[in-house]
Amino acid sequence: MQLKRLFLVAALAVFAAAPATRQAFAEDAAKPADPGLSDVLTDLLHGVEGENGTSSPDKRVPFGREQVQLSFAPLVKQTAPAVVNVYASQTAKVTSPFEGDPFFEEFFGRAQPRAQSSLGSGVLVDPSGVIVTNFHVIKDADEVKVATADGREFTSKVMLKDETLDLAVLKISADKPFPVIAIGDSDALEVGDLVLAIGNPFGVGQTTTSGIVSALARSHIGVSDSGYFIQTDAAINPGNSGGALINMGGQLVGINTAIYSRSGGSIGIGFAIPSNMVRAFADAAKAGLDFFERPYIGAEFEMVTPQIAESLGMEKPTGALVSSVDATGPAGKAGLKAGDVILSLNNTPVESIEALDYRMATLSIGTKATFAVLSKGQQATLEIPLERAPEGAKPSEVTLRGRSPFSGAKVAELSPRLAQRLGLRTDLKGVTVIDISRDSPAADFGFQPGDIVREVNGTTIDTAATLAQVAQQDTRWWRFTVERGGQILRQVLRY
Repeated sequence: MQLKRLFLVAALAVFAAAPATRQAFAEDAAKPADPGLSDVLTDLLHGVEGENGTSSPDKRVPFGREQVQLSFAPLVKQTAPAVVNVYASQTAKVTSPFEGDPFFEEFFGRAQPRAQSSLGSGVLVDPSGVIVTNFHVIKDADEVKVATADGREFTSKVMLKDETLDLAVLKISADKPFPVIAIGDSDALEVGDLVLAIGNPFGVGQTTTSGIVSALARSHIGVSDSGYFIQTDAAINPGNSGGALINMGGQLVGINTAIYSRSGGSIGIGFAIPSNMVRAFADAAKAGLDFFERPYIGAEFEMVTPQIAESLGMEKPTGALVSSVDATGPAGKAGLKAGDVILSLNNTPVESIEALDYRMATLSIGTKATFAVLSKGQQATLEIPLERAPEGAKPSEVTLRGRSPFSGAKVAELSPRLAQRLGLRTDLKGVTVIDISRDSPAADFGFQPGDIVREVNGTTIDTAATLAQVAQQDTRWWRFTVERGGQILRQVLRY
C-alpha cells in the first residue's frame, strides 16, 4: 500500500510536468488492462483502502454540493398541506357530593358541566374534504373542528367511526378542492424502509420526523382490537394520533395511532394502522355505510399454539385454527371444517389470527378469496365467496325504561350482522346492548355496547321483549348475569 502511494505521488508529478504524458496515461486508461494508476486514484478518492482495507466499496464521501444537500424538504412540501389538526370537545358531567341537597346547594351551588377537549391530527385523502383520523381522538365528542395547514378552520361531520379499528372518517366542505395524500400499498413496505411522520405533537404546530420501518405485523399492543400495526422509530408523541406516515414516494402508508412509552414521550417505538386498512375504511365511509362491514364467510378462528401445531404435525405455530363453521355459510359450503388451519389467503402467508383478520378486512364483499388450508395433515386450496353478514330476522330494538339498572340501554337480539357491527363473534346468540344513553342509570352502572344479558332475577333472557318485561319489575334488588368479551360477569345490587 505504501508503494502505491509513492507511485501515485510520482505519477502526479509527471502529469503536472508533461501534457503529452497525461494524454498517454488517458489513452492507456481507456484500454482494457489490469487495474492501474487511474483505478488507484479513484479508489483513494472513494475511500477504499485496497484489498486488505476495512471500508466497504459501497461507502464513499459525497461528490458535489448536490449530494451533500440531499433533503426531505420537497417530500414534506408535497404532503404536509394534506395533514390537518383535529380538535374535539365534549361537555363532561361533574358530580358533587352535595347534589340533590337543597341546603348545601344553596351555599355551594349546583355542579356545573365542564368542557373537555382533545387534540390530534388527521389526513385528507379525498379532494372533497374526506379526512381519516383515529377514533380515540374524537371519541364521545360533541363537536369536532378541523384546522388545515393554511390556517382555515372548519366544523366537521363524522361520517364513520369504529372503536375496534381505532379509525374515524370526518368530512369538511369548501369551495375549492383540498390537497390530498394518495393512499399507498402498505403491504409493499419492508423493514428498513425510510418513512416520515407528520402531525401536531403536544399542540406545538405541524411537525415532521423521520425514521425507518422497525417491524411489520405488530400485534397485542393494547391500542385497539385490531392486531396488525406498522412499527416505526420516527418520533411520534401525543397529538400525532391520526397523523400521516409517509413513504419516500409521498404516499400514505399508515395512520399514526400510538406509542410505547413509560414517560409519555417518544422513545422510538411508535405504531401506525396500515394504509390498506385505511383505504378500505375510507371507501366504506364514502359509500355511506353506517358501520365498517367485513367480509363474512361463516367461520370463527383461534390462535395456533405450539401444542396444537405439534399435534397437527406442523413445523411451527402459524396460521389460524378454524374453531367453528356455519354449515350453511360460504365457508361451510366450500368444505372448510372445524380443526382446519388457514395457512395463506390469496397467496399471502397468514402468520396469525390477527393477520387473517387484517387480510380479510381489506378485501371487498362480493369477491372470492383463495385459502390454503391444512386439513387432516393434507394441504388443500379452497375458493370461498366473501359475502355480507346475514341480518336474519329484522332485529327488534328496544330502549329500556323504568326504575332498573338497565334504564337507558337500547338492546336487540344478535344476528351475524349485528355481532359484526359490535365487534363480537358472529356465532354468538342472545340479547345484547347496542347503545347507552348518556347520563342514564345504565351508563352509571357501567353497561357497555356489546354486553350480552344472559339472566336477570332468575329469568333467562332470550329476546329483547323478555328483557324489557323483566326490567319493569317492581323491586329494589337486582341480580343479573352479563357476558362481556367472552367472560361471564355476575352482579347483585340494590337500586
